[in-house]
Amino acid sequence: MTDIAQQKAELAELKARVAALENEIRAAQPPLDQWDQSKFYGTWYGTVGFVFGGIAAMVSLLFNVIGATVAGKDSLEIIRVYMTFPLGKEALNLGTEAGTNLRIDDGMILALGCCLYVGTGSVLGVFFHWVIGRFAIDKSLVTRLIWGSVLAIGVWIVNFYFVLSWLQPALFGGNWITSGEYMPWWVAMATHLVFGWTMALMAPLGHFEFYKRPTNPANPSPT
Repeated sequence: MTDIAQQKAELAELKARVAALENEIRAAQPPLDQWDQSKFYGTWYGTVGFVFGGIAAMVSLLFNVIGATVAGKDSLEIIRVYMTFPLGKEALNLGTEAGTNLRIDDGMILALGCCLYVGTGSVLGVFFHWVIGRFAIDKSLVTRLIWGSVLAIGVWIVNFYFVLSWLQPALFGGNWITSGEYMPWWVAMATHLVFGWTMALMAPLGHFEFYKRPTNPANPSPT
């Protein structure tokens, strides 16, 4: 009986030693699935920004459609002007009585133009949400709107006056987007601002929050 009691004591001592070693190993080597919350999760913000950008583009397009209608112009005037980049001056006659010499139906081209507009917004949304998420995601609404305005105006200036102002004439022999004849500069800037403001308003919805697994199996967190 004495030997059995001694063996049990030694076994209990060994188990305690194993448990202590396991705790030391866990303390020295963090779990592989533990996310470093101090790092900025750029992939998350870029992915969410792609979705938000499409939504913001639809909002800015709706704003432009309503504004054009109030001003007595065609509701899809902005799409026709933007489509001059791939189609040239023929795009200005899309959906009008003048018609075009294009073989594809005008309505189909305008629909494609809307899709390209939203797709471009999705691409820009990656940049917008990444920057706002990096520098202003926890700031006030006013601060986020300022960031959205600065980004929107910056993108407008670069795209219009550093890229399209020379690229469209070089490729298509005319400057219909940035000349101001068909789309005033303030309309283009306002459209970009609406996009930036929409991204700023939606930014908190795309804030990354680290998921913590429940530590007490007997009291799991509600689902």
